[in-house]
Amino acid sequence: MTVVLLPYPDAGIPPAAVPFLRSAHAVYASGIDGELADLLGAKPAPDDLAAEPGPVVLFAADAADPAVEALVRAGSRVIAQPSGAGLVEAAKVMDRLRSPGGCPWDAEQTHDSLRQYLVEETYELLDAIEEGDRAALREELGDVLLQVLFHARVAAEDAKDPFDVDAVASALVAKLVGRHPHVFTDAERVHTAAHQQVRWEELKQAEKRRESSVDGVALGQPAVALAGKLGQRTGRAGLPADLFPGGDSPAEQLFRLAASARRSGVDPEGELRAVAKRFAADVRAAEKAARAAGLDPAAMDADAWRAHWPQANSDSPQ
Repeated sequence: MTVVLLPYPDAGIPPAAVPFLRSAHAVYASGIDGELADLLGAKPAPDDLAAEPGPVVLFAADAADPAVEALVRAGSRVIAQPSGAGLVEAAKVMDRLRSPGGCPWDAEQTHDSLRQYLVEETYELLDAIEEGDRAALREELGDVLLQVLFHARVAAEDAKDPFDVDAVASALVAKLVGRHPHVFTDAERVHTAAHQQVRWEELKQAEKRRESSVDGVALGQPAVALAGKLGQRTGRAGLPADLFPGGDSPAEQLFRLAASARRSGVDPEGELRAVAKRFAADVRAAEKAARAAGLDPAAMDADAWRAHWPQANSDSPQ
């Protein structure tokens, strides 16, 4: 007995299932759309499938299907679709939303109008990572994936230079393979993450024929992250830190701090976000303590803020 799980029918039949289909005495389906079952040449699964003379193949949409569970208990092999099959379904849903008869709002969007959502979803994903919230992480990864699918679907409609999500994926595969020759070819092995980072930059420089060490740095990223990235890139090029902006304005001092931090292996954007979030938490704690003392936080003066600040409270005698 062989169970073939098809939760994402549009992703196709797993190649590993083909030999068992060819030798099957009978093919059944459970929880599968009738049209798809007909296409697969599958009959409705009987109640006592385990008693059927083999070899038998059962197509099912869900591993929790009672027919599947019964066959698994009987020792049947289970063949699942490969990881990533759900991406095919996601792309199909995006196509439906964008196509005539789909969602009017989705149909009106452009690359430019979607920019704000890409930024918002990315920051929500960062929050989920920082909070260690697994459920939120799964949801926010999906929201970022939606932005990729959405932009690729919009790009497919461009009259002059169309490309679709498959072209995006193919370009990514080519990039990953090309930048990991030690994994996909017999090139010199890379044994440390630091060595890999150096090789990655060398390969990017050659691949993109960059003329400057700062080519490719996204200038639209947050300023602290940008300063840090510029500090890191120029550090690899051998630029000395004494050539950083040397003025005494707050912006120039911030640049030096961020660039120097990144060179020393510290993520200034992430560290600053962590400090800012702790500060926001302290503000809320002080306001809560003030309310508990019968004060209106909006009317507090400097001394009242200090008196109710968490650190002040933690230092007071118990």
